[in-house]
Amino acid sequence: MRSRLLIAGAAAALAAAALGLGGILRGGGAPAVAPRPAAQGLASGFGAGDTAGLVRTLQAELRRYPRNAKDWGYLGLAYQQRARESGDPSWYTKSDGALHRALALKPDDLLAVGGLGSLALSRHRFADALRLGERARAISPTTARTYGVVGDALVELGRYRQAFAAFDRMAALKPSLAAYARVSYARELKGNLGGAQAAMKLALDASIGQPEARAWTLWQLGRLRWAVGDLRGARAEYEASLRTFPGYVYALDSLAQVEWAQGRPANAIALERRAADAIPLPQFVAALGDLEAAAGEAKAARDEYALIGVIQRLLRANGVKTDLETALFEADHGRPQVGLARLAQRERPSIDGDDVLAWTLARSGRCAEALPWSERALRLGTRDTLKLFHRAFVAACLGDTRGARLYAGRALALNPHFSIRWAPVARKEASS
Repeated sequence: MRSRLLIAGAAAALAAAALGLGGILRGGGAPAVAPRPAAQGLASGFGAGDTAGLVRTLQAELRRYPRNAKDWGYLGLAYQQRARESGDPSWYTKSDGALHRALALKPDDLLAVGGLGSLALSRHRFADALRLGERARAISPTTARTYGVVGDALVELGRYRQAFAAFDRMAALKPSLAAYARVSYARELKGNLGGAQAAMKLALDASIGQPEARAWTLWQLGRLRWAVGDLRGARAEYEASLRTFPGYVYALDSLAQVEWAQGRPANAIALERRAADAIPLPQFVAALGDLEAAAGEAKAARDEYALIGVIQRLLRANGVKTDLETALFEADHGRPQVGLARLAQRERPSIDGDDVLAWTLARSGRCAEALPWSERALRLGTRDTLKLFHRAFVAACLGDTRGARLYAGRALALNPHFSIRWAPVARKEASS
């Protein structure tokens, strides 16, 4: 899979998409057929089976009927699904081209506008996502999924009250897996982990008959159990996710953490390598490197860390902003970049943006500057072990032994295995 990480410019990828569809200036209007159920399901953000086959079918239809705006919209969503399935961000560039083709044919096409909103979210372009989500909402104020795009963007822009209102409106319009999952996330952000689990169980009930969606929901339930240190419960959910959707990469990645926490490092590394080889996302490759480093495999870890730079360049070439993720990785690995972290926080003034800036400043020794940002990162009452640990690190840097012990202890009380790299440091702070 990693051999597929070929860096290509956006213009080249758009040209390839156009060439792949062929004859787009020939032929007449759309066929008088109902939309395919498989294509319709893409709007949920999950695959409906053979996405590659669906892409080929849509491309064939569009060769015959190049003015079918709806099929261009479905093709754009199918390209996004291919990006999620493969980890290859060049599909995002192809999606952008297909969705803009749909809008050229039908400027107020709800599917295409919403699809561009979800694409902007995937590319971490949250101001653009909000604009597109609001445009979609203006076209159809009673379409539930548009409130998901709006709310997701507002969360990343730090506008939580409006985001949670959008999620509530989404759930009121159409109770569904997507709506329940967002309610769960809102509760998690506010520190209500029990309420988050309850909402995610409603999402699980809504996922019957949808293997990928069900696997995702089980993984989310496992993640919530992991957040409170329930290793046995987390493992059960991750294994159920893998039974539902064999090879599901997010479950493999998370199960690797459980294996490490339970003292099986070889199993952990093998699982993480499967995830990273299947879909080489930066978080999987970084986790693999951290596992290898902790196991004493220094050269292998360096190789993984070097690969992350290649992946990030590929993402940027296809329109994905990686500033926040890059700043976090560099601070974690002893190369803090304050300028990059400040830029990332301005673009994503969320508790995550605040936290990464605080952590980067603290790792640079600028702990007085870090303190207000670390406090802001905890303003919702979020029970996030890494944010609590970062607050402990800031306190220790300022010579506040009591504060360092308090926040490190809070992190460890939630999950004593919260991080391969940082849990051992938290244990030292808590006992100092």
